[in-house]
Amino acid sequence: MDSLLDVRHNIPWRQAVVSVDQFSRTDIEEIFSLADRLAVGRTMPLTGKCIVNLFYEPSTRTSSSFYAAMTRLGGSVIPINEVNYSSVTKGESLEDTIRTLECYADAIVMRHFDDDASERAAAVASIPVINAGSGAAEHPTQALLDLYTIQKERGCVDGLTVTMMGDLRYGRTVHSLTKLLRLYDTTLKFVSPRELAMPPDYLSAGDEQSNDIDDVIGNTDVLYVTRVQRERLSKEIAIDDSFSVDFAYSVTRDHMARAKEDMVLMHPLPRVGEIPSELDSDPRAAYFRQMRYGLHVRMALLVAMIGRD
Repeated sequence: MDSLLDVRHNIPWRQAVVSVDQFSRTDIEEIFSLADRLAVGRTMPLTGKCIVNLFYEPSTRTSSSFYAAMTRLGGSVIPINEVNYSSVTKGESLEDTIRTLECYADAIVMRHFDDDASERAAAVASIPVINAGSGAAEHPTQALLDLYTIQKERGCVDGLTVTMMGDLRYGRTVHSLTKLLRLYDTTLKFVSPRELAMPPDYLSAGDEQSNDIDDVIGNTDVLYVTRVQRERLSKEIAIDDSFSVDFAYSVTRDHMARAKEDMVLMHPLPRVGEIPSELDSDPRAAYFRQMRYGLHVRMALLVAMIGRD
């Protein structure tokens, strides 16, 4: 385990993106600047390059986003979705899968159900590995695009009050975003049922915790909502409770009426009742713009990691 932690803290992000712990504000500014440039011009810096999309869990946005990012940059993609038709079904280890796929590609984008999978992959890979979601632990590229969305929508990150609501215990997107926001002068608020509260490791002095969005909606600049991770719920939480949580922690028209006129409403998607479709026309609803911003951030990461100098 100690060796895997060494991978997380010591490996340069251009070699492997396994955790947001690897990034400084300077790194983030560099990535965002490159994303801005790639968003406005058509360029093909990855012609002749190839990545593997290795997804042990279902994905729509992340897998499609990396696929689109790579092909827009002139490269190609080997898609392996849910590993249903790969040698994993025969019992092949993650390490052997990585060593095999690196023979065919220039980088591996991987989603896995184990929290430490990206570190294990990076420890044996000779090509860049990008963590596209690891268990309930982290989702670093989602956090980068979320931060980029906040900057684009509000013009800055420093000085903002960011509220995260929903499943904060198992939601890997909020874990990674919380870590990134600690690099900035932000106020963080967390709204969830007690059973799904943010784990203590992600909390700091001054954070506000609540079980009611009404307590904080009026002074929130960014409201980040996430679904209940039913697939990760432990046996200690009754399944009936999980279903009630979904809808008790939804955003309503009344909430939006009391929110700031320039508040940004975000969600990593998919949504399952937390934000009703009737709010999609509200100009503060940024979750579909969030997907477009994510394409540009992932393009920037791919260019920075495997592009030609």
